[in-house]
Amino acid sequence: MELKSGYTAQLEVIGQEGSRWILDGEKENIMMNVSDADESVQPGDRVHVFLYKNRRNELTATMRMPNMTCDTYGWATVIRIDPRQGVYVDIGSSFEVLVNGADLPAIRSLWPILGDALYMTLRTDLGGEIFGRLATEERVMDRFTIAEPSLFNKNLKARAYRLLPVGSFMLSVPDLYRIFIHNTEQEGEPRLGEEVEVRVIGVHEDGTLNGSMLPRVEERLTGDAEVIFNYLNDIGGKMPFTDKSSPDEIQEMFKMSKGAFKRALGRLMRERRIVQEDGWTKLV
Repeated sequence: MELKSGYTAQLEVIGQEGSRWILDGEKENIMMNVSDADESVQPGDRVHVFLYKNRRNELTATMRMPNMTCDTYGWATVIRIDPRQGVYVDIGSSFEVLVNGADLPAIRSLWPILGDALYMTLRTDLGGEIFGRLATEERVMDRFTIAEPSLFNKNLKARAYRLLPVGSFMLSVPDLYRIFIHNTEQEGEPRLGEEVEVRVIGVHEDGTLNGSMLPRVEERLTGDAEVIFNYLNDIGGKMPFTDKSSPDEIQEMFKMSKGAFKRALGRLMRERRIVQEDGWTKLV
C-alpha cells in the first residue's frame, strides 16, 4: 500500500533516534516525534498513525489523529485568520491547515471568525502539503443523520456549511442533522461555521429538516422590553440606565414611565437577556 500525506496507516516501530521514533515505511523509514506518540510505544509495536509532510517536505507520522483525513470529514475550529490567504483551522492533530479564501464567502463579514468551526475534509497539493476543503452539498447529503419526526419544534445547535441568498444550509452539532433555514426565518445571515440555535419547523420524508432562527411567538419581545433591547443592540450592548435611574431620565430617553421601565428590565433579566452591574445595564 502506498503511503501518502493526508491518510492514515498501520506502521511498525523499528527503533528510536534521539527524540524521534523510526517507523518502517517499507520503501523508506518514516520519522515520528516522541511528543506525537503515546507514552507506551515500544520498538516492535504496530501503531496507527496519520501521515503528513513536514516543513522539510519529509513524510512524517503522528499518533495525534485529526478530526478528518483526505477520505473522511469532520469539524475543524478556526484559530487564525489571514485576510489574504483565508483561515487556519485546528484539525485536532499536530499542525494547523489553511482553508483557502477562495472557498469562503465572497462577503467578508460572512467569513468565520475565531472559534467558529467548519465541516470539512483534507486535500493535498502536488507536493503533498495538506489544506482544508469545505464539504460540498453532495458530500453532506451522503453523510447527514436521518431526522425523526419527534424533532419537530425542538431546538438544536447548528453551524452553517453553505450560505446562499435564498437561505442557509446547516448541520446540527454533534448529530449532523441537515437543516435548511429560509432567509425569511433569519433575523440576520449567520457566518459560515457560526454556532446558532435553530428551532425545527419541518421534518421531511428524506430525513432533512427546515428550521427557523426566529424566536417562538411567545418568546418574542414586545412593547417596552423590545424598545430597551433594541436600544442596547444599537449602542453596543451597554447603557448607563438601570432601575435606579430617575423618572425624568427614563422619560427623556425612552418615553416611558419608571414603572414601565422597571417592568421591562425585569422581564429582560428573567429571560437572561441583560444584567445590571456597577450602574450599567448590559446585554448578556
